[in-house]
Amino acid sequence: MVDYYRALGVRRDATPEEIKKAYRRLARELHPDVNPDPATQDRFKQVTAAYEVLSDPEKRQIHDLGGDPLASGGGGAGGSPFGGGGFGGFSDIMDAFFGGAGAGRGPGSRIRQGADALIRLDLDLTEAAFGVTRDITIDTADVCPVCTGSGCAPGTHPDTCSTCRGRGEIQSVQRSFLGQVMTSRPCPACGGTGARITHPCPECGTEGRVRARRTITVVVPKGVEDGMRIRLSGHGEVGPGGGPPGDLYVEIHEREHPIFTRDGADLHCQVTLPMTTAALGTSVTLDTLDGQEAFDVRPGTQSGSVMTVRGKGVPKLSTDGRTRGDLYVHVEVRTPTRLDPEQERLIRELAVLRREEPDGDEVGRDGGSGRLFTRLRDAFSGR
Repeated sequence: MVDYYRALGVRRDATPEEIKKAYRRLARELHPDVNPDPATQDRFKQVTAAYEVLSDPEKRQIHDLGGDPLASGGGGAGGSPFGGGGFGGFSDIMDAFFGGAGAGRGPGSRIRQGADALIRLDLDLTEAAFGVTRDITIDTADVCPVCTGSGCAPGTHPDTCSTCRGRGEIQSVQRSFLGQVMTSRPCPACGGTGARITHPCPECGTEGRVRARRTITVVVPKGVEDGMRIRLSGHGEVGPGGGPPGDLYVEIHEREHPIFTRDGADLHCQVTLPMTTAALGTSVTLDTLDGQEAFDVRPGTQSGSVMTVRGKGVPKLSTDGRTRGDLYVHVEVRTPTRLDPEQERLIRELAVLRREEPDGDEVGRDGGSGRLFTRLRDAFSGR
């Protein structure tokens, strides 16, 4: 059985005033309007049930005797003392218990914050690496040019709502275990603003904003990556009633490059060399982000080797482009698949000179086994 004293954090001999004070403190802290976390909401339900029991002398006595005063439909831990299912607004619960019915919230404003917007920007690798300035066109909500956000036809203004008489809320009396409780809710006629527009703007129809097309300049910094977003504050949609605009987020999409693959600030590419070139060494001209660069391939370079070219990667965003990543060149050695008779003769002579004859039964010069696997191992290990 739930210990409602523990739930409220009070002694078993706590006075009604101490119970009320404890509940007031916990309700302010745990109410879903303040803390929407699901675990916190469960805790708020428990605290509300505890107050329902301990503030009622009969239910408190049943609880003290070991019974459950809520087990037979007396409210339950998920119930609310404000009628109906679920929770009332935070100001409603505080006013109903502790602030009096006269402490209304007053009329709200028609002006609200605009929503954020998201647009995609496609860039190639060079643009993402070194930055670029682009003009982008977006369709968004802008302030109505006719009413400048008021929502009223020119020369008119909103009238006081006759339903709530300008208060923006409707009050009602409900019966609860505490007796009569007065609660407030936004006026359905005016939406809680206390005023109604009887002569709507012919352009926006009381909205205070219209759809419009704007061109915005976006400065893309050096080193941005695929999926990153650039925030342009105040370039989103204008809010209802001509409210302040939200933000515009520009999401970077980097096109696939025909040569390079990117890993953060580093670049990777592949170079394919003939077997003879890899064995003898050569100088290779490679395309980089800065243009063509020549670098040396050492004699005896093996397939799968990786050569590093320092500082030829992408500028690092975290350093404002002052330092760059590296370029990693992956070497693939191509073995010939078709040989003419002369080429085959020459390779066989080379194999004899290197003791790499394909005949696995030969005996090596040192008298040991001349098997091909052993000779290849010795050749690659430099013996």
